[in-house]
Amino acid sequence: MSLVQQGGKRVTFGTRAFEFTAGHSLLITADVPTVSQITSASAAAPYYSLVLELDPAVIADLVAQMGSPPDHDPRPVRVHPTEREVADAALRLLQLLEQPDALPVLQAQRVRELHYWLLAGRHGHAIRRLGWPDGHVQRIARAVKRLRREFTRPLPVDALASEAGMSASAFHRHFKAITSLSPLQFQKHLRLIEARRLMQSQGLAASSAAYAVGYESVPQFTREYGRMFGRTPAADARAAIA
Repeated sequence: MSLVQQGGKRVTFGTRAFEFTAGHSLLITADVPTVSQITSASAAAPYYSLVLELDPAVIADLVAQMGSPPDHDPRPVRVHPTEREVADAALRLLQLLEQPDALPVLQAQRVRELHYWLLAGRHGHAIRRLGWPDGHVQRIARAVKRLRREFTRPLPVDALASEAGMSASAFHRHFKAITSLSPLQFQKHLRLIEARRLMQSQGLAASSAAYAVGYESVPQFTREYGRMFGRTPAADARAAIA
């Protein structure tokens, strides 16, 4: 969860781009591959936001008291105006930075309060899923962890399903429901994002980057790169320099 205090940012997930500025919050409920870019900032008014990693144990404890309505919106990435109660709770948490003596006494309480208002808000139903100790989100997370670790290698769905403790068909269904991508698409996105980083930060040629992330065909890499980023690798690299 990211609560933007100043400036603006764009987060791209697949072919979808989410624009948000001060007064908005970004919620990501699954470990999905994204690309972030600050779009509004200056020396006088730098971009800054409060980033909170949601605690499944706190969520599970609160949900036991609050109940758990169904989630009818499976999107893993959401942007919305920050609700007043969430903003107020976040401010009280930040104020502890100016009160170091109170920090060890009140921090846990204020983090819990912030979790409560997030759960009580418009996307609380999505956050609730993170608190299920052996729920589908946690099982898929185990497979995602392996995908992120070994994305340059061929990874059969059966191996990932075994990592999640599911049958192949159930794994594929739940993986797509949680991440909105198939396992193959997820791996492809990881490869393309890493290839882009290698070209832009290390100056690798498109062919070298393609092979480094696991592609065996440069033309296939170029086609898929263009579909994801809207430019060929060469044109994208030139735009990054300009």
